[in-house]
Amino acid sequence: MQVSKEEILHIAKLADLNLKEEEIETYMGHLEEILNFAKVVNKAPIDGLEESIGVNEAYNIFRKDEIIESFNRDELLQNAKEQQQGMFKIPKVIN
Repeated sequence: MQVSKEEILHIAKLADLNLKEEEIETYMGHLEEILNFAKVVNKAPIDGLEESIGVNEAYNIFRKDEIIESFNRDELLQNAKEQQQGMFKIPKVIN
């Protein structure tokens, strides 16, 4: 599909792009390739194909929610400068 210089400049204006004169030809070529590929995709046979949302039928797969102890609190707090009631005590940030 042919793309004109005016169309490229219009698209560049919509996208707020400042194209140099030498870039216009490059963009024209790229856009023509994209549009030609879209034509090929549009011509693909779809008769007999069912609509699909994903690549497989799996959905909403959740793991079982289990409570496990991941760290020992005493080991975590051993390097704390200060602690209070089994938690890190940090300086007040907001007055």
